[in-house]
Amino acid sequence: MSSLRKLVDRCRSTVRFSEVDALGIVWHGNYVKYLEDGRESFGRRYGLGYQDIYDAGLRTPIVKLDIDYKLQVGYGESVIIETTHVDVPAAKIVFNYRILRESDGEVVLTATTTQVFLNKHGELELTFPDFYIRWREQHGLEG
Repeated sequence: MSSLRKLVDRCRSTVRFSEVDALGIVWHGNYVKYLEDGRESFGRRYGLGYQDIYDAGLRTPIVKLDIDYKLQVGYGESVIIETTHVDVPAAKIVFNYRILRESDGEVVLTATTTQVFLNKHGELELTFPDFYIRWREQHGLEG
């Protein structure tokens, strides 16, 4: 089910005062919010938003998060959140991320999230749900 086609979204965010620590840099836990911003932007662009998934009777909780911190970002700086869908054969959604400092293009962080599909009863879906099969076909990701 691997595909050469890559679905990528890029969005911008500016570091708010509430996101920095006493050193004036983004507190490490706040980067998870930027990843969420990236997923939401990706979902709006490609029709894989949380409301789209919810309307299909599904939930997609994150079950794995890997983050590699590279550089710091401070209050008032802007970042670009690059979110890339990873086509995998298992019934899950995987995204890779790069957060770049807008001023110089330096990579601040790389990350990966894995989400699984739960039906409306909270049961794990072991195969691709129909909604996701149609979404993959629509975007040229079918096996």
